[in-house]
Amino acid sequence: MTRLRIPLIFMFLSLAGYGRGQHLTAHADYVAEDREIWNRCMAALADKKTLPTGDLIIEAARCFAGKPYVAATLEKEPERLVVNMRELDCTTFVETVVAMALTVKDANPSFESFCRHLQTLRYRDGVISDYTDRLHYFSDWIFENSRRGLVRDVTQMIGGEPLTLKLSFMSTHPAAYPPLKSHPERVRAMRDKEAEISSRDAYAMIPPARINDCAEGMKNGDIVCFVTNIEGLDVSHVGFVCLQGDTPGFVHASSAEKKVILDARPLQAYASAGRTTRGVIIVRIVR
Repeated sequence: MTRLRIPLIFMFLSLAGYGRGQHLTAHADYVAEDREIWNRCMAALADKKTLPTGDLIIEAARCFAGKPYVAATLEKEPERLVVNMRELDCTTFVETVVAMALTVKDANPSFESFCRHLQTLRYRDGVISDYTDRLHYFSDWIFENSRRGLVRDVTQMIGGEPLTLKLSFMSTHPAAYPPLKSHPERVRAMRDKEAEISSRDAYAMIPPARINDCAEGMKNGDIVCFVTNIEGLDVSHVGFVCLQGDTPGFVHASSAEKKVILDARPLQAYASAGRTTRGVIIVRIVR
């Protein structure tokens, strides 16, 4: 495949919700097949623009059904915006689908506006300087995108209970992250960021056994985040709520099935079966 690194110069953001009027520049890394997949998805979603955002997200997620699960597709040096629609892990699946749905809602949707949405979702303040600008911890992803008016954490509102986080995994396991391994200054930056994220007191989760009790407050297309008991981590997996009647189902890029699937198990059964799962966080796209 021919790999393209295309400089995309984005003018001052004026869309409601971004709020900072920030000048963004991205070097998007993708291959021709990614652009072809984007074109096919946009064609399939063209007549669904008026759907509620959550339903549109589920339609966008269906475009990627069966795409292979591949981890670590973003790990490139120097850090830049990677657009990979051929291979997805759980986080890149969520980011790609949300960016796609937001693009469909744009007045003049384009691949460039998709890249802008993707960069804004993935990076702190939408800025790419180095590896530490990426929103690695999903609790930080929620916080930053809530601050920009793109998402809202509805967990507490629909019946969640308080959650305390103590993050340290990345700074204490730098060998697991090549961009950190030989950059002690980045490790220090991550340690500082972990302390900042852990100091926030606005977290909540729904224990696995109470997911069905809280189901009435969930909507199609809500992001579901699986809180882990692995020391130093917050969230180990993410996907989208996909309602099956009144029962929450779950569409995700599955590492077990090695592809994007609508899981056969209801969300509560899936979460209850996870040995490291403490509960779930429910996040709603609000644009």
